[in-house]
Amino acid sequence: MVLATLLTCQLMIVLDITVMNVALPRIQADLGFTAASLSWVMSSYTLVFGGLLLLGGRAGDLFGRKRMFAGGVLLFTAASLAGGLAGSAEWLIVARIAQGLGAAAAGPSTLALLTTTITEARARLRALALFSGMSSAGFAVGLILGGLLTEWLSWRAVLFINVPFGLVVAALAARFVVEPPRQRARLDLPGAVTGTVGVAALVYGFIRAAEAGWSDTLTLVSLIAGLVLLGAFLAVEVRTAEPLLPLRLFADRNRAAAYANFFLGPMAGMSMFFFLTQYLQDVRGMNALGTGFAFLPMALLVFALSRAIPRLLPRFGPKPVAIAGTLSMIAGVGWLTQLATGTPYLTGVLGPMVLMGLGMGLAFSPLNVIIMGSVPARDAGAAGGVLQTMQQTGATLGLAILVTIFGATTRTATGSPHDVLVTGMTTAFAGSVVIACLTFVVALTFRRDADRAA
Repeated sequence: MVLATLLTCQLMIVLDITVMNVALPRIQADLGFTAASLSWVMSSYTLVFGGLLLLGGRAGDLFGRKRMFAGGVLLFTAASLAGGLAGSAEWLIVARIAQGLGAAAAGPSTLALLTTTITEARARLRALALFSGMSSAGFAVGLILGGLLTEWLSWRAVLFINVPFGLVVAALAARFVVEPPRQRARLDLPGAVTGTVGVAALVYGFIRAAEAGWSDTLTLVSLIAGLVLLGAFLAVEVRTAEPLLPLRLFADRNRAAAYANFFLGPMAGMSMFFFLTQYLQDVRGMNALGTGFAFLPMALLVFALSRAIPRLLPRFGPKPVAIAGTLSMIAGVGWLTQLATGTPYLTGVLGPMVLMGLGMGLAFSPLNVIIMGSVPARDAGAAGGVLQTMQQTGATLGLAILVTIFGATTRTATGSPHDVLVTGMTTAFAGSVVIACLTFVVALTFRRDADRAA
């Protein structure tokens, strides 16, 4: 029951990153968003979520992980209800910000509670593999669920669906989840301010870059401010006795490499969801429901691999599994560089999706095991917060870079509107190949003791 409760929460949090994608045209029509402001339906959630994850992780360590988990879930649920009732663009954006606050409070405690509750080695390995599968497949499931609800009911149902699940998760947490012992410590307020604002500034800068380009003044100011604040954050963390982010988390080479790939992997992978959604709807003419179901094979494959990972890891070790996963991701995005306006789904889109499903299923599960399987219990919340911060920030940065590549290409491309669109997408996928190759290089650095630990 504890595992089901925690996994359901994680699925809700990840779903809301992509579930709104296919509903955006109808949201724009109903609430009067401009083309420029519509992106904030997505960005307001990821900005707050990514910016506050570190603080949410450490707050769970200090104030109680069960308390932060339940409070975050209830806030997320209430914000989902408010968003579904939104009568204006501003109302929806405020609700999405509140959703991000709830997700940042609950997310790190979800992973921390999983690792501190399930302590037997094989059971923990299975639980972490399921958690990783839920996180990876959730992006695709979000598109499927968003398409179903938008076509059959309304875009508002995309938010209302969180309410019953959130209430059930909160009730089950109160009944079954046990509060781990709390650490007697003070919250690192200077670190909290510099770290949270620094990450938020970086995430905002990346989002702004996707909209206005890398030469935009506000983009540059945000990115520079974010880097300066994160530098100040590291200086604070080195000197404080009770840091928000224990730098000892990065002292282990395998754990540091795993964190690096949790940053690089989503950078390469998020482009597939973003650009293929547009390709299937704008170029191939699919509706929201058909677009969602087009991602179903990949989602099923990731879920299936999450069940197989507990058998694969003890047999082969994290390093070979992670290398195989990153190679599959490279092949998948490399295949997508060959897209054309007339590429059929079965022969030109399904294959890359299968390879990406294999890649995400194999590449990320070992990283969860390496990070959370070796971290001390006192740092479990902080470790989970860093993991999700890397994942969220990597996805946002990667998308900003690739959308910028897409925009620069389409401005100079020639041909029909569809030809120009596909040219921009394939160039962006080429950028994804470069980033995916970096994940392969990092995977090669895992030491053999990571395999022995598994």
